[in-house]
Amino acid sequence: MRRSTYTDQPVSYGAIGGTMAPDLMSYPPAGFRPAEHSTQLGSGAERFATASASLMTWGVQRGSGIEVTDTNQGTGEQYHGLALDAEGVPRPDQPQRASEERFGPDGTPFITAGMTAVLHITAWRMTVTAPVRVVLVVDEPGRLGFAYGTMPGHPENGEVLFVVEHRDDDSVWLVIRSFSQPSSTRWKLVRPLMRLQERAYTRRYLRALHPVASA
Repeated sequence: MRRSTYTDQPVSYGAIGGTMAPDLMSYPPAGFRPAEHSTQLGSGAERFATASASLMTWGVQRGSGIEVTDTNQGTGEQYHGLALDAEGVPRPDQPQRASEERFGPDGTPFITAGMTAVLHITAWRMTVTAPVRVVLVVDEPGRLGFAYGTMPGHPENGEVLFVVEHRDDDSVWLVIRSFSQPSSTRWKLVRPLMRLQERAYTRRYLRALHPVASA
């Protein structure tokens, strides 16, 4: 499919920005399975700068063997937190703000909110095509990352957040949070196999930014 195929399509789930909720693991969006993983990448400002620059140029995905194609830089408009209505349900009109354009050491543009891409994930000699949209970017002192949401055509519905953190003790961590469910009856039938593959790719994600892996 051409790059423009997914540009104007919405994500395939309602709880946009839900991976940022502090109580995600206890109260995930209804019908979704939450997950949270983290690993220490080292310590120091230089390690944080290197790891976060790699993260923001698809380093976790590419370092895990996933091919990233059909990227469209997007508008830079992003969801700012998760706005809920009076009944605690995520509002469809989430507030937005623009994010500052940034670049990696080699001049590669950082991932921006609104960016779309197609991930090609190989499992059991089969390649699955998974279109995603970046729904938010985290850019705070000591924290840099992004979350992407699934789009129609992805085998799952849900969202994944990747953040590199430089903590008060000078340690640097990669944190991954997600919630997901099969996107169709077809994928529900192979859900046990999908979970095995998710675990395998999560292990790859957690290794992708380590200094040894990126050397």
